This record gives sequence, structure tokens and C-alpha cells, in this order.
Amino acid sequence: MTYHSLTQPGTREINEDSTAILEQDGRLCFVVADGLGGHGKGELASQKLTEIFSQAFALGAEDGEAFLSSTFTLAQDEIMSEQKRLGVAFEMKTTAVALTILNNKCRWGWVGDSRLYMFRKNRVKARTLDHSVPQMLALSGDIKEKQIRRHPDRNRLLRVLGVEWDSPRYEISDEMDLVDCQAFLLCSDGFWELIDEKRMCALLKKSSDAKQWLEAMTAEVTANGTERDMDNYSAIAVMI
Repeated sequence: MTYHSLTQPGTREINEDSTAILEQDGRLCFVVADGLGGHGKGELASQKLTEIFSQAFALGAEDGEAFLSSTFTLAQDEIMSEQKRLGVAFEMKTTAVALTILNNKCRWGWVGDSRLYMFRKNRVKARTLDHSVPQMLALSGDIKEKQIRRHPDRNRLLRVLGVEWDSPRYEISDEMDLVDCQAFLLCSDGFWELIDEKRMCALLKKSSDAKQWLEAMTAEVTANGTERDMDNYSAIAVMI
């Protein structure tokens, strides 16, 4: 298995994205978070989330579902507490996507529009569904899936960490055998908006490891973002 990560500010002054690659005793966890909020508060939220994942993973993780559920819940509680401490209610928010690989099993959880793609035989076999207005429109058939990337409401999110919850807002996938997976891509919307799934698959087919694959995709992202107001963009590539 190989893996590689990046996080870049785009054309913004502050990078509100955060990433984490965690490894302990053969267990792995990958995290990408995209912070939301004025004056850098989103940066604090995404950093807080990756810190909580790092601390929780260091304590041990044997069951992916239990780990993801408890850690997302703890991150939500910590971000809400930090907002109260700083007096910045509703300004520290973040999306998040996390992948665990434990005992040759994998599972992922997410909230917001940071995505995970799972690939098999150089094709996308699974993708997290965004918690956003355009994703809901696509699911209802009002727009096509490919129109999400350019939809005027693409930044309107329906679920994030850092706002009051009546019930948990994250989702967790079913468990899968790792042998059924070829590769994973975790990324913020600033990344996936500038490269489509067809190119992800084509570049995966040509790549020998995660670093080569991610660098090829990043070149495509930066080329497609030329002369645009580029958002922060972050990604973690994993190849088995």
C-alpha cells in the first residue's frame, strides 16, 4: 500500500483545509477536512477535527464504525465548545471525510461535501454523496450529477460540523474487504470540482503508486484552475 497527501491554499490568503495520515500497529486512518467560517475560523475548525482524530486514533481503534462514530461526535462537541470559549458562534465549521483501514477491512465516514472515491479496476465503484443542495437536486433528478461542479448553489451545505445537531449528521459506510478495493481518493471540494471522475480513472491507470497518481491529478486541478478564483484544495490518495 502507498499513500500521499497534499493541501494547498489555491488563490486564497488562508488555507482552511487540514489533512491527517495516522498509522499505528498496522492500522491506518486518513482524514481530510475543509473549514468554513470568516477570519480564519474555518481553519481552527478543520485543525481541531484532525487533532481530535489523531488523539483518538492514538488511543487505539479496532472497530471502524465505533471509532468513526465516536470521533465525529467528539469532534462536534469540541468544536462547539471552542466556539463558545472564543465567542464565535456559527463561525467555526468544517466538512470532513475519514477512511479507516483496520485488519484488512475498510470503512469511511463523512459530513458535508468533502468526498471519498473508491476505485476498482480503474473505475469508480463508490463515492460519498455530498450533503449539499446540488447533490439533493441531482438525487431528485432536477439536475445531472455532472452539473454539481458548476451549480450556483454548490457551496450551500446541508450538514457540517460546528452547528447545533438534533441528531448525528455524519454518515458511515458499510464495511468492505480491502482486497475488493484498488485505490481511494479523499478530497475537499476545491480539488474534486476541478477534475472529473473520468480523468481520475485515466490517471490512476497510468500511475504506479499513490504519489504519482496524486501529482498527476494535482497538475490537472491546477491547470483547470488557472485564471480562476481557486478555493483551498486538499487530497489524500491511497493505492493498494
